[in-house]
This record gives sequence, C-alpha cells and structure tokens, in this order.
Amino acid sequence: MRIVLASASPRRRELLEQAGIDFEILIGSTRECITKEEPEEIVEELSLAKAKGVAEAVTGDAVIIGADTIVAKGNKVLGKPKDAEDAHQMLAMLQGEKHQVYTGVTLLQKKGDEKIIRSFHERTDVFMTSMSDQEIEAYIATGEPFDKAGSYGIQGRAGIFVERIEGDYYNVVGLPISRLCRELKSLEAEDDRKE
Repeated sequence: MRIVLASASPRRRELLEQAGIDFEILIGSTRECITKEEPEEIVEELSLAKAKGVAEAVTGDAVIIGADTIVAKGNKVLGKPKDAEDAHQMLAMLQGEKHQVYTGVTLLQKKGDEKIIRSFHERTDVFMTSMSDQEIEAYIATGEPFDKAGSYGIQGRAGIFVERIEGDYYNVVGLPISRLCRELKSLEAEDDRKE
C-alpha cells in the first residue's frame, strides 16, 4: 500500500517513521476554511481538506493521510500563536487547568477512479501545572511555541508543565499513531476481501 502524508509537520513524519511505515510527503496549498463549530468536527474537516488538497497531484493508487491538531479550552479553539503576545495569552489560559487536544485524521484512498474517504478523530485531556509569568516568558523565548497548536509541545520543553494526560499521548504530539495503524490495517483488509 503506497502511503502519502499530506503534512509538513516534522512530528507527524517522525511518528510514522517510528511506526515503521513507508511513506512519501506531498504538501498541498490548502487554505484552512472552517465551517464547523465543534472541535472534533473542525479537525476532521481540516484533515479532509488537507488530504483532498494533494489528492489530484497523486498519480496511481495510494492512501493519502491528512491530519490536523487543535487545542480547545472550554468552547475556545486555540490554533498556532500569531506572535509572542498571543502565545503568552494561550499559555496563561492553559496553566493550572485541564484542556483538550483533538487530532483529526483523514485517509483518502485512491484506487483507479474510485476514492474511499475515512475520517476520524481522537481526543486527549491534558492537565497543566501552574506556571508563573516568568516561566511562560522563558518558555516563549525558546521559540518552541510558535508552530504548535495551543503554543506548546508536550514532547519538548513544555513537557515539564504537563501534570498528566488522559488519552493518547501521541495524539497530543500530532498523530494518534495506534488508531491510524488500526485504520490502515482495516483499509488493507477491505482491499484483500475485494480481490
């Protein structure tokens, strides 16, 4: 099964490599247009847009993986910060509290003229410790928050501020790899049954 990752995320690339999955990377020019309101629907919508954004450029049979991760605190969705001030506001909102991380994944299978689309999401609850303004500023100064939803990376320096999680750790990193592997196996099994 040929697999194409529609993402420039180094974390997603590392997780697929860690799982021993052979894949290639193709990045589309998808403009993020959100029509949904619930976090789980937003991430599935964005992951589908990313997969569709590269589908036409993929020749031959392949499974295209689109993924998107967001952080939600209550009904507020937190994407990547615009600047240091935005990062500070997000981290101040998350410190000492529980929030949710959602990752949506779409598998778009191209087989001849047929396209099969399967989207799903995972949710992980993250409990952050209290952080002083000084700690927040010091973390922002590392530059780590700027390409991450919610302004932090659990796998990086912000790990010291994560008290505990409930759910899939890799989902917080950016790809629920166990669920993804199960879904890929399921697609493969369906293919085998059809042949």
